[in-house]
Amino acid sequence: MSLPDRRAILLLPLAFAACGFQPVYGPGGNGMALQNRVLVDDPENRFDYILTRELETRLGRARSPSYGLALTTIVTEEGLNIDTTGNIKRYDLIGAVDYVLRDLSDGRAVVTGRVENFTGYSTTGTTVATLAAEQDAQKRLMVILADQIVTRLYAADLSS
Repeated sequence: MSLPDRRAILLLPLAFAACGFQPVYGPGGNGMALQNRVLVDDPENRFDYILTRELETRLGRARSPSYGLALTTIVTEEGLNIDTTGNIKRYDLIGAVDYVLRDLSDGRAVVTGRVENFTGYSTTGTTVATLAAEQDAQKRLMVILADQIVTRLYAADLSS
């Protein structure tokens, strides 16, 4: 490794510090501020249940919550790839979640936002295979949306 390469590697932490980079799980990071302190509102349907489970897996279950997380989940299904007999061979699940992280001490909204994504599944197998593919696509969609929500919460300014 040449001298300029070594200098670049050694100066990299300074570049992160200059841009305001802070480790999520470091002292004062949002990962530590949110871990086991977010109470997700009770789920109302299958999508909400899966999403809540995934969020609690990432954020932990709140024993003494400081924050509440309200979710509004919208999932639509679009038929794609229609064959010559009019049968739909593929579906897309399109999901969106509006979320509000609120401070439970005063009810103030700390972070609000919306995440969107999609997954798909095929209907070319048996009825059982199609049902399994649909349920798998639903779970994958909620995992993706949970990851997006947690990423946004970690990146947010919780002090405002």
